[in-house]
Amino acid sequence: MGVSQIISKDLDMLPEIKKILYSTDLSKSSTTVFEQVIYLAKKTNADIHILHVVEKLSSDAKITLESYVMDSTSRKSLLQERTALAKKKLEERQEYFWNKLDDDECAVRHQIKSIQIVEAYPAETILKTSIKLDVDLIVMGTHEKGMLHSFLGSVAKNVLSRSHIPMLIVPLPLKEG
Repeated sequence: MGVSQIISKDLDMLPEIKKILYSTDLSKSSTTVFEQVIYLAKKTNADIHILHVVEKLSSDAKITLESYVMDSTSRKSLLQERTALAKKKLEERQEYFWNKLDDDECAVRHQIKSIQIVEAYPAETILKTSIKLDVDLIVMGTHEKGMLHSFLGSVAKNVLSRSHIPMLIVPLPLKEG
């Protein structure tokens, strides 16, 4: 049996990918991760679900904001602004990405089945969403730190340590583009 036959046989044994959850931090370099998601979706014909979690304020931060800075109505307004800003940023990142591709490559765009922006705790929300959507793969990026070593970001590390769903962690470039 030749090497190509062994590799082909091993690929046939991999679980089928029908749904991908792409969790994005909306950084400019997150386009690198989205490229991987699109590539995988194109190869597997998988549906794509995009998730961005606006980090929930801690209880102490909420109390401080509500007690000393703003009332609950102002806080609700602030949350709506944060969510609207995240949605706008996500749309900008996607448009930038799609505009770089030719029409043939853009055909995968119809495979995006949902886009969610929520205020919550990131790791818990990613895990719950992956189960709720019954995804086959979670894809996330992580920023590299240090000269010789790359460490997973706290959210990616937390999700990876608790997930029962396969994950693809893509290192993000050091510089924001």
